[in-house]
Amino acid sequence: MIALRQALYDAVSENISETPRVGVAFSGGVDSSLLAKLCHHLRKQVTLVTIGFPGSHDIKFSTSMASKMGMDHRLYEIDYGDFQEKLQHVRQAIKCSNTSHIENCIAYFYVSMLARQNDLNVVLSANGCDELFCGYDRYRKVYCDGEAQINRLMEVSLVNEFALVEEIKTVAAQLGIQVQLPFLSSKFIQFAKTIPIDQKIKGPDDMIRKHILREVALALGVPEESAMKSKKALQYGSSIHKYFKKIDRIR
Repeated sequence: MIALRQALYDAVSENISETPRVGVAFSGGVDSSLLAKLCHHLRKQVTLVTIGFPGSHDIKFSTSMASKMGMDHRLYEIDYGDFQEKLQHVRQAIKCSNTSHIENCIAYFYVSMLARQNDLNVVLSANGCDELFCGYDRYRKVYCDGEAQINRLMEVSLVNEFALVEEIKTVAAQLGIQVQLPFLSSKFIQFAKTIPIDQKIKGPDDMIRKHILREVALALGVPEESAMKSKKALQYGSSIHKYFKKIDRIR
């Protein structure tokens, strides 16, 4: 756990060494809360940035966790009419038919809008944790096929994530925002792959996963409700998926 803790610090520090003030894309979950704590411990001025439809899970949960962590927190509640307009813009910008990618990119378009409104130039995101620490439910489903299959799934998941990241950066750059992803640096990826699988996932019925990462989060002061929270993807926690599907049904 000590080695992982240092690797996490190094990954974040190398990304923001020249940046005194950063935004963190924040849902209140373990990954974004851990990232926020790392930035804070590195003596950066941190602003937590959360987007979502009114009443969505992420709006409510992030507000609670930001208060417990004592960090500056900014919210943007999405308007449905505006969402329809911005969605068309994002579709044209990334020219992608993958629903999950489109939903993530519209989320980061709003994250970038909120960052810009708060005079932030750099936003950090915790992408990579679910891929590298078996956070997705699909890791559970292949567990009984053995470690080699888990590692193959990890490689496929990373390829998909890097494609998504390029699309996110394209959308954010339109608003002058640089998105940094410290947990997808080649150095951190190589380190994370050396961590034994049984420290990430315990079996096919493991509904929590990412165990060693959660231990580090707790040690760094992430609230327990966040550190032990089960996975809820950004597009679901923000209710973006719900309203995206509503638009698709109308079309």
